[in-house]
Amino acid sequence: VRDGAGEGGTRASDGAAAAALQSTARGAGPVPESECPDSYSRGLMAVPLRLLDLFCGAGGAAMGYHRAGFEVYGVDIQPQPNYPFTFWQGDALDLDDEWLGQFDVIHASPPCQAYASLAAKDGRHPRLIEPVRAKLCNTSVTVIENIEGAPIRRDVRLCGSMFALYVRRHRCFEVNGVLVEQPVCNHSGHEIRAYYGKPGWLAWDLKGAQVQKAGRKPLLRGSVEQAPVDMGIDWMTWDELREAIPPAYTEYLGRQLILHLRGMPAIDWA
Repeated sequence: VRDGAGEGGTRASDGAAAAALQSTARGAGPVPESECPDSYSRGLMAVPLRLLDLFCGAGGAAMGYHRAGFEVYGVDIQPQPNYPFTFWQGDALDLDDEWLGQFDVIHASPPCQAYASLAAKDGRHPRLIEPVRAKLCNTSVTVIENIEGAPIRRDVRLCGSMFALYVRRHRCFEVNGVLVEQPVCNHSGHEIRAYYGKPGWLAWDLKGAQVQKAGRKPLLRGSVEQAPVDMGIDWMTWDELREAIPPAYTEYLGRQLILHLRGMPAIDWA
């Protein structure tokens, strides 16, 4: 599911956007040196790299990039009062190309509804991946994230099981300018929970999953209270959680992006 809204809207002035981006991102800063390998922490000692988070929603992707060491700025067409970093409200597709060029990395999570199996048939949702890709074609390092089945390259496919989370939430990432290592899913073991639909729907455990009919997935329904453990998110409402990706996904990507941008050797994070 997308990590932000993205249909319609009017772009604010470039001057207002530039002024907003001159402020320091709330809470932004590198991963503590003690928590990461030596060559990685040395890379973070340089001037912070700036990342623009388009269709940012409440900041699931943003938090992961922040934890990796980026200075993060968000853009969404809808107000995002819970976004944890510097935020500018506007239409991502209307942003000035020269203005975009000041960022080291641009991440975009266009709305996924047009590519989801149930909603795709009604034609009510915009298909924004193609125009977003065209918008970012002149930027060096970009990441486009969406659900499986969306028309993006599957350069990397991430799952909650790769990070010991209590969700699956498979997401695909089209990464331009950097080669990112693909980790392996592990769907055995602990229970998983779902963060979509209405809270309180359909809760059952792995044992019960053995007798479920075809088409039903082995899911427990998550909650806002469980989200800090399940998804690594403790600042969102239920509706925001439904739209978010776990920060662990973009922290994994972000660390590799930083190594590339700093011209440093890759690290085996396993």
